[in-house]
Amino acid sequence: MQATEVDKNPTRTTLIYAWDYVQWGGAQIYFLALMKEVKKHFDVKVILPRSSDEQLLKFIEDQGVQYEFVDTEADVKPAPTLIRKLSRHLTKLRSENRLLKKINEHDLTNSIVHVELSPWQSLIPLARLARKTRVFITAHNSLGPAPLWRRLLWRIKLQAIARFPSFWFFPSNQDSHNYFAQYFPSSFVRDRMRVTYTSVNPVEIDEALARLIDRDSIRRRYGIPADTLVVMCVGQFIDRKGRWTFLDAAARLKEESGLTFVWISNSAPSDLDLDLARSYGLGDRFRLITADEIGGDRTDLLEIFRLADIFALASFVEGLPISLLEAMALGIPSISTNVNAIPEAVKDLETGILIEAGDDEKLAASISLLKADAGLRQRLGKDGRTWVLKNFDEREVAKIAMAAYREALGID
Repeated sequence: MQATEVDKNPTRTTLIYAWDYVQWGGAQIYFLALMKEVKKHFDVKVILPRSSDEQLLKFIEDQGVQYEFVDTEADVKPAPTLIRKLSRHLTKLRSENRLLKKINEHDLTNSIVHVELSPWQSLIPLARLARKTRVFITAHNSLGPAPLWRRLLWRIKLQAIARFPSFWFFPSNQDSHNYFAQYFPSSFVRDRMRVTYTSVNPVEIDEALARLIDRDSIRRRYGIPADTLVVMCVGQFIDRKGRWTFLDAAARLKEESGLTFVWISNSAPSDLDLDLARSYGLGDRFRLITADEIGGDRTDLLEIFRLADIFALASFVEGLPISLLEAMALGIPSISTNVNAIPEAVKDLETGILIEAGDDEKLAASISLLKADAGLRQRLGKDGRTWVLKNFDEREVAKIAMAAYREALGID
């Protein structure tokens, strides 16, 4: 779909979803889930960098949503030196200014902008936007430990942005809500903060489960050995997702037959990362698959998801990851870490297994336990699926978001 002009019919509200970075994941899946409901009532537009991934563009097109590009791209690479930090900060300022300029090309009188900017980092751009239209942001994670001076600065910034009556805040889990509630005024928490959970599409999940698949053919396609239990992780192949803990656990189980470890990443890792992964000596017992190898449809990802016998996400920092929720909804017994919002989905030995972040020994032991106990795998898979479908249904979340959008617009 080519980028086109937004419908400027003044009688119909336009909702603009916007971000300025290329690396994509749970935040964009979250937006896509909201769009399914919002587009029934509003004109929906997406603004994103020109160099965005083709698969993400395909997902947006599949929603029947228009998009247009901004010629910018935020720098999200590590900044280990002062010079790199200054360079990244300057790039961030330029990127935000270009994003706001693109947003301001539209008539914002009867609009909502749901933007991926954070007031603790981007207060001035958000304030400029909030002067013109209704602004929503979503926070998936808490900000983590920080010195007192930094926490005081965060409080000042959040109290300042809360003074704009056009500014709204969506925590995407209860952990995030509880964390940010301490920084915002109590009246703001009561009136303009709504938990809109990261969630799954039950219809899409059930359709994926109903599809007949040839597991042997799919295994051959991706080079996954036959007759092994597949331990899978889905997410960016980055440190905070616990990639080395995952591989450390795999190395501990190297001598245990019948296991294959698979990681599906949205983007291709660097050559350095691939070399380090190969240094574990796992051979064909570890397979790293990138999203562009799978296909451009969400059902293609859910299909390969179904190869998993065990899902393992060893994150150090996390909100409520969509990949974990989807694995659980598909009935895959899941292991994850006791961080942030993950315990809202994974109840230890009830809906899954919880371990501490960085504990590769416990991760390996949990994988071995599930491998040896088919009954436990079946029970955790069944109870995990029931819990997720009951508590994290994107249709219910979209209703909460729509009610807040309408309230911001003054619509009954």
